Amino acid sequence: MRPALRTVLCTVGLLLATVLFPSPARADNPIVQTIYTADPAPLVHNGRVYVYTGHDEDGSTYFTMRDWRVFSSTDMANWTDHGSPMSLATFAWADANAWAGHVIPRNGKFYWYVPVRNRATGGMAIGVAVGDSPTGPFRDALGRPLVENGEIDPHAFIDDNGQAYLYWGNPRLWYVRLNTDMISFSGGPTQIPLTTAGFGTRNGNASRPTLYEEGPWVFKRNNLYYNVFAAECCSEFIGYSTAPSATGPWTYRGTIMPRQGSSFTNHAGIVDFAGSSYFFYHNGALPGGSGYTRSVAVERFAYNADGTIPTINMTTAGPPQVGTLDPFVRQEAETMAWASGVETEASGEGGMNVGFIENGDHIKVKGVAFGNGASSFTARVASGTSGGRIEVRLGSATGTLVGTCTVPGTGGWQSWTSVTCPVSGATGTRDLYLRFAGNSGYLFNLNWWQFAPSGGGGGNLLANGTMEDGTTSWTSSGGTLSSATDVAHGGSRSLLNSGRTSAWQGPHQNVTARLTNGKSYTTSVWVRSQSGTPGAKATLTLTANGTTNYVQLTPAQTVNANGWTQLTGTATVSWTGTLTNASFYVETAAGTDGLYVDDASFQ
Repeated sequence: MRPALRTVLCTVGLLLATVLFPSPARADNPIVQTIYTADPAPLVHNGRVYVYTGHDEDGSTYFTMRDWRVFSSTDMANWTDHGSPMSLATFAWADANAWAGHVIPRNGKFYWYVPVRNRATGGMAIGVAVGDSPTGPFRDALGRPLVENGEIDPHAFIDDNGQAYLYWGNPRLWYVRLNTDMISFSGGPTQIPLTTAGFGTRNGNASRPTLYEEGPWVFKRNNLYYNVFAAECCSEFIGYSTAPSATGPWTYRGTIMPRQGSSFTNHAGIVDFAGSSYFFYHNGALPGGSGYTRSVAVERFAYNADGTIPTINMTTAGPPQVGTLDPFVRQEAETMAWASGVETEASGEGGMNVGFIENGDHIKVKGVAFGNGASSFTARVASGTSGGRIEVRLGSATGTLVGTCTVPGTGGWQSWTSVTCPVSGATGTRDLYLRFAGNSGYLFNLNWWQFAPSGGGGGNLLANGTMEDGTTSWTSSGGTLSSATDVAHGGSRSLLNSGRTSAWQGPHQNVTARLTNGKSYTTSVWVRSQSGTPGAKATLTLTANGTTNYVQLTPAQTVNANGWTQLTGTATVSWTGTLTNASFYVETAAGTDGLYVDDASFQ
């Protein structure tokens, strides 16, 4: 644990509750409280918003940044920490300055353009890394700079005709036309004329007559091209220009976000998600925050009828939640709306876990849909000391106590076990607070949690859904089914279905006796490929009165060999006549790549 950051973050809840706004309001901006983040680059992919950020080191008095981070959300309120899939060490030719970058998908890959200091020249250069999934890991695509002219802040854009561009620059503004491989370009860098008509007028600085400073963000909407940028340091505001083409000519349109937020820089990104538009930026809002210790935040907005962007002010509330969070499927502990005192770290079981937990720390999960109620709470925990307690509370960190789980010592900070405790009174849609209690010092780590519904009929219909009992209760409709110990999403095992010869073949389980006609069921299952990038989905086959039908339980999503993908969905299951067979299984939309499956829930 980094003492400097922990000292300030332990005061976050109190400061924000008592200073920034009165009770009962609660902050959800900035979106990350466990570290300082900067320079957001949002990306929407497969129904999830990913935000790629820089990482300001604790106590920085300059832009001291050594790695990049990734966070994601399906509801714009609870954000999952995916850790650091790329750092300065990714680029052997770089030695400093892991500054503002941008990620864009193409050709089934994800390309991350970043500015770093070239060890050989001492100047800033643009590198490009490539990954097979939005959360990486990423690897240097070239082993050298893609382009180098001492300037920063790359942003990639692919036009409707397939032509890709890379923009960057401070103090000037440049672009190149990227080739379809996204790691080379045609022709040389082209300088965009910084005219006052195109980028506004700056007063008192003859060497920089326009407002453009840095951080271009280019996109297209309704046949109009937008260039959103940080303007006139210092302190910067966010302005924008528009053009009839990706290369101009640009016309300055005004201010989007005024100078606000306890940071002398700002950096914007705009995406559309779930029918709304979102504006990402950074400020110095966390305790200890400054122009060198910044934090990423987000606001929802709507374009004006004429396509112009309204003025957007920073808030502590953030955007409203999109939908709710399901507590009856496994939720990663590092998925949260707010954290007080804790940090995250890489987990020995894969992914990340919440760690460095001390007495009185807590995490908040927003908009948890308990429905008719929950009967128990299960948490995956590890402790190198004597453990502690998880207080399950609703509404606030001191709100209604609905259950308490005792966490034992497990013999190590990555020696994991599951604990379960009864809960009572968790109904409806509420904000969930997990408050941690115990003796002094670090108590335990938390990897994931899950509630069981009350009433007995809503639990997981799949036996051995965690795959920790090997292949018990599972069979394969083709190929070889085995218990894999080298790759697991949670725990120590997963299922591997290798040797598939048809797309429909995969791990399956008979659930005939467990279904209720006409009921809606929610599916969650984690999948990765043995090789390749097939589209995977969960399906239910139903045979009644001699007729077989198929229910698609989740939309097909691309999976890969470098990380786990969660398949989720809700479907109503019904049949006519007498049900004689019902089987849950995971298949691919096409292809016969081997599949790993773990942590499956159908309830």
